[in-house]
Amino acid sequence: MIAIEPIKISDFSSHLFWDVNKDELDLDANRSFIVKRALEYGLMQDWNLISRYYGLTAIVELAKTFRSLEPKTFSFILTLSGLQKEAFRCSTI
Repeated sequence: MIAIEPIKISDFSSHLFWDVNKDELDLDANRSFIVKRALEYGLMQDWNLISRYYGLTAIVELAKTFRSLEPKTFSFILTLSGLQKEAFRCSTI
């Protein structure tokens, strides 16, 4: 993925990746992990970073595969995507 401005893991809120070695995270290889953390625990600046880097379509496609999402996060993604809740894996578990 190519962003307009380079984005680094260090640009995200420090609390998002407290339990992993940030130096080992790759924005492309670990995109599912990064997006889920930013959606569920991030601040608005973290949302801006992932939406700018991955784009809404890619974020929604990833969110559709997550086994679970916090209720507020799920509502947020449903609203942004315009999809029915059944389109998401987490709604069927």
